[in-house]
Parts: sequence; structure tokens; C-alpha cells
Amino acid sequence: MSGEQPCPGYGPCSAVVCPNLADSPLGLCSWHGSRYRRDGRPGGAAIPDSWWQRYEKFGKTVPIEYGDQTEFRHWCAAVPAHPWPGQINLRGLRPLVRAEIQWGLFVHTRRARPSRWDLGWIRSLATTCRTLEVNSLIDFEFGTGGSAAFTGAIAKEILHELRLVYFTPQEAKDAGFLETEHFGVLFPHRMSHIDLTGIPQRWLRDLTWDYLADLLRSPRCPRSAGPIDDLRRAAIELGAFLEVEAPGGGHDPAVLREEHAQRFVADQRHREREGLPSLAVKRPDGTASIVTTVTRSVVFNAVRKLMRDALDTGAAEGLGLEREFITVFPTAGATTGRTARRPFPDEVARALADEANLAELSVTYDAHDNGVRDIWETTVTTGRRIGEVIKVRWDCIGRYGGLAMFWHDQTKVGNYDAAIRIPERLYELLAERQRKTLDRFTARYGYRPTGAQRAGLALFPTIYRSQDGTVSLTHQWFYSRLFRPWVDAMDLGHYVPHQARHTLATNLLRNGATLTHIRRYLGQVSPPDPFRVRLAGVKT
Repeated sequence: MSGEQPCPGYGPCSAVVCPNLADSPLGLCSWHGSRYRRDGRPGGAAIPDSWWQRYEKFGKTVPIEYGDQTEFRHWCAAVPAHPWPGQINLRGLRPLVRAEIQWGLFVHTRRARPSRWDLGWIRSLATTCRTLEVNSLIDFEFGTGGSAAFTGAIAKEILHELRLVYFTPQEAKDAGFLETEHFGVLFPHRMSHIDLTGIPQRWLRDLTWDYLADLLRSPRCPRSAGPIDDLRRAAIELGAFLEVEAPGGGHDPAVLREEHAQRFVADQRHREREGLPSLAVKRPDGTASIVTTVTRSVVFNAVRKLMRDALDTGAAEGLGLEREFITVFPTAGATTGRTARRPFPDEVARALADEANLAELSVTYDAHDNGVRDIWETTVTTGRRIGEVIKVRWDCIGRYGGLAMFWHDQTKVGNYDAAIRIPERLYELLAERQRKTLDRFTARYGYRPTGAQRAGLALFPTIYRSQDGTVSLTHQWFYSRLFRPWVDAMDLGHYVPHQARHTLATNLLRNGATLTHIRRYLGQVSPPDPFRVRLAGVKT
């Protein structure tokens, strides 16, 4: 064997995305050779039969015949990569988009609680960019061109990181968007990107951007994105109206008069009264949003804040906005209508606590046993807010002096690590849920969590944004996907989980508890509603 000479190879595979070596004079590896035959041999590339016996054995070059060599080369450039386990193939991508995907993958792994990116989804993103010859993720609109929804979701997360690198705050303002992370702010369950391109007038968009930037820099920066969304909606509504009704589409603020603001106010009230759609605001499914009392109130209050701030800071004078145009916008005050939720009627309470209905909730709507029934029974028994129950940690129960206690955070009132007594049945229910959560953790990660790890685990963990079991399920998931369909299937009417809290307060009043004790027990900011007190038969 020491005297043998190696035969020359056939070079790398002709498929652009393939890192393997060719296994024949045709220039394709074994996998792409099989794929070429399955695809109907585009271009008609072929080598003679018995080519080794007839040519290579005698040191002759094996001839390759083509029906259309250009078509064969095009196939080599477009054919997908061989999906190797644990490998993402970025060959054949444009240099910039390849670097962007690499950067996005790197940043994603450094997040404390990253969302789930399946390996097949990332491969699909690379394949989409390769097929459509994308130069940069910034320039490509995912969701078009046949790309899948999860491909667009990954691209949006990468774009979020890229915008922080590509754009300064001033450049973001010129491009028509705002990044809250430019100001060190990231709201819970929200991306940093705030799109303002829906505001047609440049002066109004810049005015909105400056107001939001000052708000994010100030000590009164909101804890949630609600005020940001309200102001954005209000500016879009005003801009869409001026685009239609004002001279020149409202692009010159100097021509706006008092009558234009009055007509905008009248238009919003008319749309509210008649239940008409908004001029520009869309729902997530793309349909027009309906103007309601709530949205009209939000728009009035937000526009008034924006315009009065422009008047106070001198921005209105610089734009040439008349004072009469600004002072017309009214304050809507608090949203009108009934805001308090009634307790469950007796027949509804019995239906929601019926064993057969609870079994249906567990079997039909919670096939993966995420603990939906346990969440609901804990809410009904303790009267806690639904979010307080969903977010509890694994070690939320314990015995102290022989008494069963339930530990939770009342984040709305700033009362953390609060404890209440619970019945033995609920204690056993939650203890069983603890066992299931630990067993699932062990099955997923291959080891039993330590004591310190157990303290940080969620009792009801999600599988989507939780790489270590510390992220809980969400209120939206519980209500929209489980509780609401369950109640609708029983044809009870419209009810929400929070009414269980009011039902417990009513029962406590009926059994002699004082308002002070109930308020302390439930962690309420405001005193109980007199309507519920009258239901309990207690004089106020």
C-alpha cells in the first residue's frame, strides 16, 4: 500500500451551496446527484456509460455532454443545500445579508430569554434570501415573495438588532421610526421599534417623534407601551384626516385653521356614534379598526397633549401652527361607560365550577397539560388576579406551623411575596403541579434542578420563550386561546376571569367580612364597589 498513488479527485460539488466534494466527473456530490435526477436533469448534463472503464482507467478525460449548459449552471446556483443535522448553510447568500444573519444569530443567543428559533425556520430564512437574491434584510419585505410567517418573524427580530446598529436616533427620525432602546427603554413583551411612517405629514411625524423622545428621556417615562401606542394612534388619525380634508394634504402647518381642527373633532364623534371604521388605523388582521368611545377618548386626549406640548415648548411657533388650531382639541377625560365587572351570576358560577365542565377545559382546551385547570381553580379559590396566579414561582406553596400557605406577587399594588392561607384541596392540587413541572424539566434537560434553580422556575412555564423554565405563560394565551373558547362553548355569555375575584369579594361580604379586611386580603387599591356591596346585602 505504501507504493500506491492517490487518484485525483473531481473537485468541489458544482452546487453553489454545497461544501462537499464531487463523486463523479459530472461535478456533483452523491446527494446533489440524486437531487439532479429527481429534478428531471435540467440542462441535460450527462456522462457516458461505463465512464471509468472506458476513460479513467486509461487516463483519458471523461467527456460531459449538455443539452443546455446554461440551464444546468442555473440549476447548480438555485438548488438548496443538503440539510445536515445541527448545521445552517449560508453559502450562496449575498455578503451583507449573510453577515446580518450571522449577527442576528449571535445576538439571539446572548439574550436572557430568547424566543424559540427552530433550526428548520432559520434554514428557511437562508433559503428565502438565497432564492430571492436578497441584498440586505433592511430592504426586503418579508411576508411577500412566498416567504413563510415564521421566516418573517425571525427576520423582524434580526432587523430589530440591525436598526440599532445601522441607525442613529436622528437617522431613525428621518426614516420615520423610533427605537426605544436608543433611549435605554424596552417595554415588557414589546419590541423596541415604533413605526411612525403611517403619519403622512413630515411636520406632524417629527412633532410626534420629538414628544415621544422627550417622554422616554424624562422621569415620567411610562412603565408600559400603552401611552406610546395611544399617541401614535392619535397622530395617525389626525394625519389621515388632514391628508383628506386640509389644503395641500395638511403638509404645510401654516395653512391649518381652527375649522380644520373642529372638523376633525366632529368626524371622530360621528364615527364613534355610527360605529364607522378609522381612516388609517388597522387591526392585526389588516381590517379597519372601528372608532369606539374608548378609541375616540384616547385620540382626543393624546392629540391634546401633543399639541399643548408643542405650544408650551415653542415648536408650534416654529412650525407656524396657529394657536386657535391647537386650543380647539378637547380633553375627553376618562373613558365613559361601565368599567366595573359584575360578579358571576349563580348559574354561571355553578357552570364554571362544574366538574364535567372543568374536565372539558382540561382535556379539550389543554391537551398538553400546561395547567389551565389548576390556574382557574386557584383563581376562583383565592380571588387573586389572573396574572398573579399565572406568574407564580415553583415554590409558591408551603406549610408554616402546619398551615398551607400560597405565596405570590401583587405587582399592581407593589406588594411582593405576599402569602395567604389556602384550603388543603388547593394545596394538594398545586403540589401535584409542582411535581409535573419538575418532571418536565428533567425530561427536557436531562437533570434534576438544584434548590436554587427550583426557586427561579415558573410553576406554569411556557415552552416558547423559556429556555430554562423561568418564563411563565401569558394572560393573553390563557384568555384568548383557552378560557374564552371554553365559556363560548357553554353558551353562557361574555364573561372574563377577573369576575371570579369580584365573586369572591361578594361571598366574603355575605359571610360577614368587613370592607377593610376584604380590601387587604385581595390587595385592592380602591375600595370595593358599592354595587357589589349591595349585592351582598350589606348597607354602605
